[in-house]
Amino acid sequence: MSFHVIPVIDLKGGVAVHAIGGRREQYRPLRSVWQARGTPVGLAAALRAGLGVGRLYLADLDAIAGFPPQLDLYESIIDAGMVLWVDAGLGDRGRLEQLAGLDPDATRPVVGLESVQGPDELAAIAETVGAGDVVFSLDLDDGKPRIATGAEWPGTGAYDIAARAIACGIERILILDLARVGTDRGIGTEGLLGRLRTLHPAVEIAVGGGIRGIDDVTRMRELGASVVLVGSAIHDGRIGRRELAQITEDSV
Repeated sequence: MSFHVIPVIDLKGGVAVHAIGGRREQYRPLRSVWQARGTPVGLAAALRAGLGVGRLYLADLDAIAGFPPQLDLYESIIDAGMVLWVDAGLGDRGRLEQLAGLDPDATRPVVGLESVQGPDELAAIAETVGAGDVVFSLDLDDGKPRIATGAEWPGTGAYDIAARAIACGIERILILDLARVGTDRGIGTEGLLGRLRTLHPAVEIAVGGGIRGIDDVTRMRELGASVVLVGSAIHDGRIGRRELAQITEDSV
């Protein structure tokens, strides 16, 4: 199985912001070594050119909060040469229809636990999009699942929810501890990653939140992750093209 690092851009109010600990009301404009102004499309193009990556993870925080997804911006990032993993607050099939105009070959819809209205809606989205093209984000707060208001899942543990998502047809899971994003505390979900890799070897597992540097990325690969999301450590220059070239295979 190939291995990739995917840069992260968090979007709020039309600009890239610096995500710290999941406290979204405190996020401020991002200062990146790749593009100081933090304009999302320019930053995506700079990451494409500077790092040689072909994928980008975009968290549209306004869409996650319930506002319409910024389709024109998504399309511009795709036009910049990126395959876009986009979390636009997909809670149900109705929300999915708003993304219908995007190039399906260059879009990987991310369905977050904090947004989706339960396993039935997740299964319906996976069936509509295609199980291999949708990503289920197992959203956590210091290891505790962040479940959407009104959604019901069997069991309350992170593994139980992940197992049910897999039973719904999900083939890609992102383990994302939002409390660790931008905090340099490390991933903290190694045990869950290992359990899922052992019990569900066919599932592609991505991890994110708290990556401190290339050593963390290497360790996640050794533990069985096929994708690692990196935000702060790329934007402040700790991880650059030379480091990525040593450990990744990037192809669109």
